[in-house]
Amino acid sequence: MKVSKTITTVLLLIIIGLASCDTKNSVGDKTKEGQKSADVVIYGGTSAGVSAAIQSARLGKSVILIEPSNRLGGLTTGGLGQTDIGNKQVVGGIAREFYRNIKSHYQDSTNWVWQARSDYIDGGQTRSGKEEDSMWTFEPSAALQVYHDMIKDLDITIVYKQRLNRSTGVAKVNNAIKSITMESGETYHGKVFMDATYEGDLLASAGVSYTVGRESNSQYGETLNGVQANDKSEALLGTVSNNSVYHNFIDGVDPYIVEGDSTSGLLPFITEGGPGIDGQGDNRIQAYCFRMTLTDHPDNRIPFAKPENYKELDYELLFRNYEAADGPIEEMYSYGDPLVPWINSAMPNRKTDTNNQKGFSTDFIGQNWDYPEASYEEREEIIERHRHYQQGLMWTLAYHPRIPVKVREKVSQWGTCKDEYEREDGWQQQLYIREARRMISDYVMTQKNCEGIELVNDPIGMAAYGMDSHQVKRYVNSDGYVSNEGNVEAHVKAPFPISYRSIVPKKEECSNLLIPICLSASHIAFGSIRMEPVFMVLGQSSAVIASLAIDENKPVQDIEYPKIREHLIRLDQVLE
Repeated sequence: MKVSKTITTVLLLIIIGLASCDTKNSVGDKTKEGQKSADVVIYGGTSAGVSAAIQSARLGKSVILIEPSNRLGGLTTGGLGQTDIGNKQVVGGIAREFYRNIKSHYQDSTNWVWQARSDYIDGGQTRSGKEEDSMWTFEPSAALQVYHDMIKDLDITIVYKQRLNRSTGVAKVNNAIKSITMESGETYHGKVFMDATYEGDLLASAGVSYTVGRESNSQYGETLNGVQANDKSEALLGTVSNNSVYHNFIDGVDPYIVEGDSTSGLLPFITEGGPGIDGQGDNRIQAYCFRMTLTDHPDNRIPFAKPENYKELDYELLFRNYEAADGPIEEMYSYGDPLVPWINSAMPNRKTDTNNQKGFSTDFIGQNWDYPEASYEEREEIIERHRHYQQGLMWTLAYHPRIPVKVREKVSQWGTCKDEYEREDGWQQQLYIREARRMISDYVMTQKNCEGIELVNDPIGMAAYGMDSHQVKRYVNSDGYVSNEGNVEAHVKAPFPISYRSIVPKKEECSNLLIPICLSASHIAFGSIRMEPVFMVLGQSSAVIASLAIDENKPVQDIEYPKIREHLIRLDQVLE
């Protein structure tokens, strides 16, 4: 009997040992104390991360999706409900499924709480026709519910509020990632990893080449990269381009604390020196803001509040821009709502997606340059400064006596929503990270791709939005007044394909990492690609490549493209 028990015990230990060696452990099973494993480990629960997780699970792969905040969806659930598309026909696969589900959500009358469905009118590029199977405008809360519904029955473990240890948290053997460790000490093992963050923290920590800022035009033979000013005096001489036409100040806004006195110092947020040399590169990035979700419904509205430590001087340029108007303020600008410096796009339930517009608006120009490489603590400070600035801006527009009465009457009707975000003040946590790090791989997408001059032969998705950059810097122009620099708005003639090689690193740097957001692209090309539907598309395509790499036991760079293409077409991705 004693021998029998011993044999049984030995056999049991052998079985347990074999099970622990099985590379297909179910997600959530601990290989060691504090360690977990899955086929695919995705860092970043953005729209790309969610799309990648869904597709990986549907292909039979176990998935761990790690989101540093407490909310999935990134900007799609963080205020960007006015979908930037360019051409709806190139949105396929899971991205199209998401927008179909949005339409289904709003076909349910119980989801119309603050407005009758018949009273809602969308507009702009995202207008949904009656014959369409999809809807392109939505509340953040609706997007969040749709995402949760799409993942609820899949083999996906979601880990919230865990941040990568960016100094020592990436363990590699040769050039492959074996595990990533969080600040908490939790370690996650995988076969293929994915960086689906807006910042590119995993790719940077893994030793993958990247850049931050604007390349010079000469680097890739472009015309819309580098410094882009609208200094009219120099433009007449042909030494600068005539970009930054939009979202700029009207003529005659004085930049000095004491008007006309350069010795008094510059007003806040103006950078010393001129615009720079047109087309020259730098490490500066386009401005960030919060895509505000506002409402004018009195029962759901939180009025704009004056933030603590409010500084009136921070908004002096706003006052002067109105005061410099030569004639009625309705004639200050030839585009948008002339009274207010915002784009207020209607979302369902009497809400909005409110974005930057004109010279002094929600973009906190020049105050985010350190963000991509900053520590987590420093990033939180930058985010809070952006929120404080924007809260002060909205209170100023709504209630400050130096703001024209017509403007105050209009803005004060609005406020943040009680029913959208976790914060009591109605503000979201997700800052609009328009651009941070960008990988440098064996293929860099450039302006030539956007313009159809150069075509790739290995497409894994398509982009269609115009080449778009928000302002980068605020400076004193050659006339002695204030100007913004960096804005580019250039249309693309047709949708263009995105290369498989642009979402995988150089093989010698990392053989099992995919990057669907901070992909290999120049600043201006990224300005076209960086749209949420495209990130969903690239997330799904990344999942297909990851699955093939696992099945074939190959680096993510070595999958035969025809196999990728076949899988993507089967999944309704649009490649041409």
